[in-house]
Amino acid sequence: MLEMITATYVQEDADWAITVSGRGKELTAREPGIIAARDRADQLVEELAGDVRTTVVHLLNGSALDFTSAYMTARLTLPKLPPLEVPPPGSVPKQQTPAAADKKPQLPPSKQLSKAVEDRKSPAAPAPAAESKAPAKQA
Repeated sequence: MLEMITATYVQEDADWAITVSGRGKELTAREPGIIAARDRADQLVEELAGDVRTTVVHLLNGSALDFTSAYMTARLTLPKLPPLEVPPPGSVPKQQTPAAADKKPQLPPSKQLSKAVEDRKSPAAPAPAAESKAPAKQA
C-alpha cells in the first residue's frame, strides 16, 4: 500500500523549519535555506518511511504550489555578483605593463629551438627594397 508523508516548511527569518509527518510519527529540522531544507526533508522522509514506498507532499503556507514556486525560484536564481568594473579608456590593464609587453613569452621546452639553430639565426636585418619591373619614367 502507498503511504503519504507531508513535509511542511515555515520560514523563520533566514532559516526554514521543516516538519515531516507520516506513519504516526513527526520529525523536525531547521536549515539555512529552502534548498537545504528540501534536501533535509528528503533525509527525514527516508528515516520515517524506511523501505515502504511513499508519496511526499511538500507544503509552504499549506500549498504545494507555493512550495514549488519558492523552491524553483531559489534553484533558478543566479547568485548576486559584484558589478563589473570597466577601466577608463586608454588605461593599461593590470595584467599588462609596458615592460611585460616588450618581452617575448617563454616557450615550453618542447617548442623551443635547439641552441645550434638559435646560433645560426641571423640578426634581424631590414628586408631589401622590392624591385620594380615597370620601366622608370623619364622626364
